[in-house]
Amino acid sequence: MRSLNVKGTDVLKYSLVFGGVAGAVVIAIATAGIALGLPSHLQSAWFGYLVMLAALSLIFVGVKRFRDVECGGVIKFGRAFALGLGVALAAAAVYVAGWEFYLAASGHDFMAQYAAGVLRRMVEQGATPAVVQAKAAEMRELATRYESPLFRVPMTFVEIFPVGLIVALVSAGLLRNPRFLAERAR
Repeated sequence: MRSLNVKGTDVLKYSLVFGGVAGAVVIAIATAGIALGLPSHLQSAWFGYLVMLAALSLIFVGVKRFRDVECGGVIKFGRAFALGLGVALAAAAVYVAGWEFYLAASGHDFMAQYAAGVLRRMVEQGATPAVVQAKAAEMRELATRYESPLFRVPMTFVEIFPVGLIVALVSAGLLRNPRFLAERAR
């Protein structure tokens, strides 16, 4: 068993490693899907959140590993949640940076594609021309605001961080019990 004297650098290391991998997985799948022309954002929103949830399961893995390796198999809820939150923040930061890099490198006009999909879906569902026109005006305003990083970055952050927050809470709640998935003696 390791010493129970856990340093802040250990927490930071776990946060950056597990969060970095989680964020990289999400942004790689998201940008690959767009680049390959897979179904539109509207059709794949559930898939996108499923990918986020799967990648952010690394929060659970990171907290469990930290509990077992660094803390001798015991961790309090607060410490587990703080570590999970650190992983979620690192994942969100990598996701946002990756999205910004993708937009800058590709020149992809995400908001135009998104707006066209929203309007097309409204027409397919039988919306009146007046309702479609009103939505088109709303989408033009959103596209204008999305051009600013001061609007786009927090909006992108909010796509992923709440998922990470939920996973961090659940992970801390489960892993505070030292008998839950206890590491077996070798």
